[in-house]
Amino acid sequence: MTPAQKRELLKDWPLVFSYLSLLAVLTVASDLFVDISSNLAIGLLFSWLFVVILLAAFSVVHHAECLAQKLGEPYGTLILTLSVIGLEVLMIVTVMITKDENPTMARDTMYGVLMIVLNALFGIAVVVGALRHKIQAFNLDSSEAFLGGIIALVGLGLIMPAFVPADGLFVFDVYLMAGCLVFYGLFIWVQTKEHRGFFVYDNPEDPSDEHGHPDSPFGVWYHVALLVLTLVPLVVLAKQLSVVLAVGVETIGAPEALVGLVVAILILAPEGLAAISAARHNNLQRAVNICLGSALATIGLTIPSVLVISLIINQDIVLGLDPIEIVLIVLSILVLMVNLKQGQTNVFKGIIHLLLFASYCVFIFI
Repeated sequence: MTPAQKRELLKDWPLVFSYLSLLAVLTVASDLFVDISSNLAIGLLFSWLFVVILLAAFSVVHHAECLAQKLGEPYGTLILTLSVIGLEVLMIVTVMITKDENPTMARDTMYGVLMIVLNALFGIAVVVGALRHKIQAFNLDSSEAFLGGIIALVGLGLIMPAFVPADGLFVFDVYLMAGCLVFYGLFIWVQTKEHRGFFVYDNPEDPSDEHGHPDSPFGVWYHVALLVLTLVPLVVLAKQLSVVLAVGVETIGAPEALVGLVVAILILAPEGLAAISAARHNNLQRAVNICLGSALATIGLTIPSVLVISLIINQDIVLGLDPIEIVLIVLSILVLMVNLKQGQTNVFKGIIHLLLFASYCVFIFI
C-alpha cells in the first residue's frame, strides 16, 4: 500500500466513529433515548448525534468529491448534489417512518434547505469570493436554466398545494410525484448531455481555478462503496436525533419549524463549505451549480419521495407553505433573478441574500 493510499484510508475515520456510535445506540446507550428527562441529557445526546451525523455527512461529501475529480464537470457537482439530497431524503423519510406524525416536517426541511442554499450559502459564497476577487463571473446559461426549474417546482410543489381543494389533493399529489421526477430527470439529461456546456465556465483571467476536487489514489468503485457504507448508520442515528429534537423543542417551547432548520443545516454544512471554497478560489460557476442545483434537487427528488412514503404508511403530508413563507421564498427567487441576470456578482449582491436568510431565521420564532 502506497503512502497516498494510507493517507486516504485515514480520512475515513468518521466511518468508524459513526459505526461505533450506531453500535452504542443499539446496545449500551439504547435506554438513554427511552426517557429523556433532563436538559443536560437532551444537550449531551443532541451534541453527540449532531457531531456524528455531521462528520458522516462530511465523509459522504468527501467521497462524492473524489468521484467528481475522476468523472469531471458537470458530473462532479451533480454527484455532490445528489449525495447531499440523498442524505436529506434519507433523514426525512426515517423521521416520517419512526416518529409520531408531523405533517409539516418534510415541508419545513425542504423550505429550510431552500432558504439556506439560495440565501445563506450562496450569499456567503458571493461575499467571500467578492472580498478576494471583487467581481466574479459565471455562465449565464446555467443560472437561467436553474432558475426556470426552481420557479416551476417551487410554485407547483410548495405554493400551489396551499390552494388546492382538499378533495383534489390526492390527484394533485399523484401528478406532483410523476411531474417532479420526469422534470428532474429531463433536467439531468440537459445538464449532462444536451447542454453540458451551459454548466461550465472557463475563466480567461484565471485559468487555474480551484475546482475543489481532491486527488484520490483509489478508483471509482472504492469511493462508491465507502459512500454507501457511510450512509447506512445515518438511518438509525437520524431516528434517534429526531427523538431528541422532539423532546428538546417541546422542553424549550420552540416552534416545530426549528427541527427542519436543524436537519437542513446538518445536511448542507459540507456542501456549503464546498461552495464557499469554490467561490474563494474564483470558481463561482461551481458555487452556482452547487447552490442552485441543490435547490432544484431538493424539490424534484424530495417531494416525490415523501409523497410515496406518506401513501405507504398512510401519513398526512402538508406541502403548502404559510403566507409569510411564500412571501420570503418569492422574494428570494426575485432577488436571485435580479442578481444573476448579468452573469456577474459583487459583495452587495451577497449581502442582500444574507439579509433574506436572517429574515427567515427571525420568522421561525414569530
